[in-house]
Formats: sequence, structure tokens, C-alpha cells
Amino acid sequence: MLTLTHFLTLGAVLFCLSVAGIFINRKNVIVLLMCIELMLLAVNMNFIAFSHFNGDVAGQVFVFFILTVAAAEAAIGLAILVVLFRNRSSINVEDLDAMKG
Repeated sequence: MLTLTHFLTLGAVLFCLSVAGIFINRKNVIVLLMCIELMLLAVNMNFIAFSHFNGDVAGQVFVFFILTVAAAEAAIGLAILVVLFRNRSSINVEDLDAMKG
């Protein structure tokens, strides 16, 4: 029998992996975007778990909004990366620091 603790533990592990991925890998922008997506999925898992165990549908509806924003973020982020790669021939974070204002 799976309890709420199992789902929250899995969500916490996914969230910690994504935070560790952000801090360990600061060179590749694509990996950073994947870590942010993993972070959003960990939060979504917690919303779904709480929603299921409380018998409320509001958490599941909120997950749809988060997934919509995450999909838009991924599409726009990858489009920006394609333009940056065409202009600079690199997607290294260290090479993009010249864009500071």
C-alpha cells in the first residue's frame, strides 16, 4: 500500500536531484532547462499526491496550469537557444555572459 509519505519522498528526491543538477552543471544551458523541468515535475507530483489523498481536485487542476507554463517555457527557451547557437556557435553559459546589461 502506497502512502502519502512515499509520494512526498519521491517528490523530494526528484527536487533534490534537480537542484543538485543546477548547482553541479553550470555550463550547458540545455541541461539547466532539463533540471528546471524536473523541478516542476517534482512539485507536480506533490500537488497530485496531496490532491489524491485529500480527495480534492484543485491540486490536479493546478498541475495542468503548471504543465502549460512549463511547455511554453520549454518552447520559448529552446527557440532562444537556437538563435543564440546560430549567432555565437555555442550554448555555453560562460559564453553568454557578454549579454549582461
